[in-house]
Amino acid sequence: MADARPDRIAVRGLTAHAFHGVYEAERRLGQTFRVDAVLELDTAPAAAGDDLERTVNYAELARALHGVLTGEPVDLLETLAQRLADVCLSDPLVDAVEVTVHKPEADLGVPFDDVTVTIRRLKDPGRTRSSPRLARSSRAPGTGQDPPTEQGSGV
Repeated sequence: MADARPDRIAVRGLTAHAFHGVYEAERRLGQTFRVDAVLELDTAPAAAGDDLERTVNYAELARALHGVLTGEPVDLLETLAQRLADVCLSDPLVDAVEVTVHKPEADLGVPFDDVTVTIRRLKDPGRTRSSPRLARSSRAPGTGQDPPTEQGSGV
């Protein structure tokens, strides 16, 4: 019997100097950001035919994620994580993604190791080839996003 858990492809530790943040100094000087993306998809067709065209090309994915990371600055890590998730979900083979954005050089005023925002997003049920069990009823109507719970923490 097949395992019910989805197959996963992960790109971890993608790093770039970028200019995201709320504060003027962050926008002017920039800092290091790191991204982890874990994609859920069925890898069996690719494995059966040893065929790159039937899976996610993680070199292309890494370049696309890097482009978002170094692209237009945003205030919040939450916004950056959503943009990165959107890139992953644009691949027709990807059913879901978990994205973690790390900001290890954030100015918190106290010692710390890392600040992260992690989001999990599922493909819009209208665009997916997956089973209906992936649809989440907690989505805000018409947005494809989880409903807001509280004000973002900033970056």
